[in-house]
Amino acid sequence: MTAVEEKRATEVVEICRFDRLIPGRGVAALLPDGRQVAIFRTMTDDVYALSNVDPFTKAAVLSRGIIGDVKGVPHVASPMLKHRFELATGYSLEDETVAVRTYPVRVIEGVVYIQP
Repeated sequence: MTAVEEKRATEVVEICRFDRLIPGRGVAALLPDGRQVAIFRTMTDDVYALSNVDPFTKAAVLSRGIIGDVKGVPHVASPMLKHRFELATGYSLEDETVAVRTYPVRVIEGVVYIQP
């Protein structure tokens, strides 16, 4: 791993305070490079980050999706065509060949950070 790759692997972006996230809802955030990320806080206070772009419609709408779970696996349903994506892995529950990018999330002293 080069020094640049190593630096990128440890970079984090501050998103917001944890208490600003509403359980069971998502919000969109803009990364410094212009990518949109959907941040979700579940009813059990777990936090996940996915690309905000629905790969089926190319619309940046996943942050407005509905959070649910299938057999204990949390997912978000896109508000466009209702495709569901696992919050932890980004994989589509309807088409296992499709996935959205996920981002590592950390909550440190009440602040949510993601690693782009």
